[in-house]
Amino acid sequence: MPTTKLHDLIALAQEPSSSRRRELLRGVTDLFFTAADPRATSEMSLFDDIMTQLAGEMEEAVRIELAQRIGGAEPAPVGLVRTLAQDASIAVASPVLQNSTALTDEDLLSVAQTRGQDHLRAISRRAVVSEAVSEVIVKRGDDVTVGALLANEGARLSRETHEAVIDRAAENPALQEAVITRQSLPIDLLNEMYFIVEARLRDRILARNAELDPAALDAALAVGRKQVAARDGTLPPDYEDAERAIRVMKARGAITPPVLASILRNGETTRFLVALCELADIDFHTARRILERHELDALSIVCKAADFDRSLYLTFAVLILDREDNAMGRAREYGALYEALPREAAQRTIRFWRLRRQTGDVAAA
Repeated sequence: MPTTKLHDLIALAQEPSSSRRRELLRGVTDLFFTAADPRATSEMSLFDDIMTQLAGEMEEAVRIELAQRIGGAEPAPVGLVRTLAQDASIAVASPVLQNSTALTDEDLLSVAQTRGQDHLRAISRRAVVSEAVSEVIVKRGDDVTVGALLANEGARLSRETHEAVIDRAAENPALQEAVITRQSLPIDLLNEMYFIVEARLRDRILARNAELDPAALDAALAVGRKQVAARDGTLPPDYEDAERAIRVMKARGAITPPVLASILRNGETTRFLVALCELADIDFHTARRILERHELDALSIVCKAADFDRSLYLTFAVLILDREDNAMGRAREYGALYEALPREAAQRTIRFWRLRRQTGDVAAA
């Protein structure tokens, strides 16, 4: 090792003045990283050992500058990088947590499991975040942290972690846009969000569905979501009677769209839902959610995909909104929505809702 490098390292270790130490730090790091020979592992090892020992004695301002200078360095002093990554000051830790390729998954997991939200967010912004690290971030992170992770397409999330994010977003509106925006979110999970998010985000889900090619759609449906029906709750007490009645009507060919409207008009809610499921090929829980929440935009997708005419859809809309003020005005508004909805987009979207039906409704409790 040239004398000047060793001399400067020794001087840095012995220097009590903060300002002078920062000057020496710049010089030493320039010598080791600007003109370093990557093959000189012994020099790097010596630098690493001394600097790691010194890091605990340095003022925060000095540690910050050191972290900024070595955050993206290659080759890097591994021991020093690990020490700085664990630093309680996020201003020190952030440059290496975000940029250093010297940190292994084990290093990152150690920080993610022991440090706070600022450190988790810094890790979330790395160019690449492994599935294992992402899992810990989702478990320990707050909404802002998880949002930062979702915004990073370089962060890899397992299907299980994506599902955990979907469940969490159902209870946390602040996460919903980040979930919808994520390009690598499995498309069937994206469609799980339809009944959770507000109208402008629903439009983005429909737009993503419209862009899918048939092969990608089939692949997404094939993956499915585990226990997809179990989370929706039990069936109503009169479900079996309604299903039996509709089965008889179906055998006689008596289930038609006008008959469906008549059943709804008579207030036979469960029978209407069972019949709608038969005609539109969707599951009972999805149909019930549409009716109970007055989800007329979702109903428009069901009716358009089933090729019901506009007048029938408007009949459903008025009957569903019967107890609300301005039912006719709102029905006209949704009629315009129905006209503007492309049938192909509706058909692609409803295939995800049919996934529940193929999985199987839960039995009545």
